[in-house]
Amino acid sequence: MSLIAGSYEKFIWGFKLKPLKHSDDDGKTLSLTRLFSYPSHLAPISTVVAAGPVAASGGGDDTVHVYDLAAASSLGSLYHHSASVTALEFYTPPQLSFPRNLLSAAADGSLSIFDADPFVHLKTLWAHKKGSGVNSVSVHPSGKLALTVGRDECLGMINLLRGKRKFYCRLGKEATVVKFDSSGDKFFMIMGEKIGVHEAEDARLVWELENSKRVLCAASGEGGLLFSGGEDGNITAWDSKAGKVAYRIDDAHSFRVKGIVVLSRNTDSTETDDPYLVASASSDGVIRVWDVRMAMKEKPLPLAEANTKSRLTCLAGSSLKSLKRPRFVSEAGEYLAMEES
Repeated sequence: MSLIAGSYEKFIWGFKLKPLKHSDDDGKTLSLTRLFSYPSHLAPISTVVAAGPVAASGGGDDTVHVYDLAAASSLGSLYHHSASVTALEFYTPPQLSFPRNLLSAAADGSLSIFDADPFVHLKTLWAHKKGSGVNSVSVHPSGKLALTVGRDECLGMINLLRGKRKFYCRLGKEATVVKFDSSGDKFFMIMGEKIGVHEAEDARLVWELENSKRVLCAASGEGGLLFSGGEDGNITAWDSKAGKVAYRIDDAHSFRVKGIVVLSRNTDSTETDDPYLVASASSDGVIRVWDVRMAMKEKPLPLAEANTKSRLTCLAGSSLKSLKRPRFVSEAGEYLAMEES
């Protein structure tokens, strides 16, 4: 698998997770081998996303950069926003290992939809009020709709088949993260220290989970689990069916956790992929990979670790298993990369 992280210093970091033949002195059994690192943006990077062999990043320079993870190279940039890019999301159909669409949201309330094979702009719409930034976007597993939350303290629903906003309601408080679970039956909304678990069908609140400090990132796991990280430096696994903490890795990081990646059985497997692996990134620049099964018994040690020595802001992960190479089309319509392996 691969991990990609963005930083406040405008650097993008790419790593490949590999097994070690023998564990080292600290008990680590995996290694994070650096694929690339360079200043890809002209402003701090705020969001990254990855699926199959392709990844994307967005930042304060109003652009989206696209990367070929298998070749460890940049494919180019997308220039369709006039404000900072605040959220990215790939949609990958269940039967495919390559994403079908890319959604990018910005600080002015706009949402752009791209075809990801090749990368062609399809439509831009207003997901939230003009001037009210989009904080997070999540695509339903069916690919038919997406949820957004923004600084206008509202929840929006986008009909992706028609490219129109279908639903819009006021929450009363700003939500920073929205996530569908792996089944699509529920979605999660994060507001400060609280995580709301909602039914996807009617948005009914099922549980309200409360963390000790502000939650900054979350990732959906299998069996109704939600993994979260935040200002307390912990990684918490929430049982959304029972409405309580399933287990927790205390002091997973010395500083706030800014990104979490969960490997599930829905992820295309490679020799290093494991449904119990969770990767986390901290604002102090450290990326760690955990076997969360150990957290149920004792305080686990990370299986792998890398220190970027930068202020990380986001983390994404993906399997590299795919028969396709990313295709990218420039504004002039010329193919920048169109090989298929």
